[in-house]
Amino acid sequence: MTSTEHIDALEAAGRALADAAAQAGPDAEVPTCPGWRVRDLLRHTTMVHRWATALVVERRTSYQPGEGEPDLDGDELLAHFREGHDLLVAALRAAPDTLECWTFLPAPSPLAFWARRQAHETTVHRADAESALPAGPGPVPAALAADGIDELLRGFHAGDRSKVRTPAPRTLRIRATDTADAWTLRLSATEPPRTERAFPGTAADPSPAVDTEISGTAERLYLTLWNRLPLDAVTVTGDADLARLWRETSAIA
Repeated sequence: MTSTEHIDALEAAGRALADAAAQAGPDAEVPTCPGWRVRDLLRHTTMVHRWATALVVERRTSYQPGEGEPDLDGDELLAHFREGHDLLVAALRAAPDTLECWTFLPAPSPLAFWARRQAHETTVHRADAESALPAGPGPVPAALAADGIDELLRGFHAGDRSKVRTPAPRTLRIRATDTADAWTLRLSATEPPRTERAFPGTAADPSPAVDTEISGTAERLYLTLWNRLPLDAVTVTGDADLARLWRETSAIA
């Protein structure tokens, strides 16, 4: 996906999140985030949006913390969220390709990083807001979902902070049945997962024999791997304990 596509996805997800929050109300529980109510979700997400906006607009080249969650509620909080989301979208659209600022995952450029990261930050939290409604989370476009799986596996879980470890070497495949994307994760006790991606139309996955495979549509995998759907939302073949280990150790703080 291009940065423009990511920014478009961010814009759509933020608007849908706000609409779902307005419909559910600030007191509604967020089933996908135990202990949170809609107000907690809005406070968290607008804090992240405004933090990212400051990094981009002020060209901050080292980590700086944000201003914290706003002490707002109700309509005032919702308006604050909408404003912060609009500011982030505008900042990313106005940023040059040569943007220099701090990032925390490998990416082609800082602009590419922040457009992608905030697209998925907001899409996942859009699903959280929609989980507070009777209908539950709405659809996630397949291309966006596959991209978000890739960011999770080859971005977050490529780093030393990943807690996904196995006592002995194991292999786990994630396979999207609708997009034909596949990721093979090599797990061990001493290193973070080493992930290879097989793109549609390219050579077959280099590791056809794996201990466990988790498969499903890109959307279902996306929400499951980000711990927004239960494991029974997808298909697990092989050693189910490895799938459960992922569930228990893969959360991103």
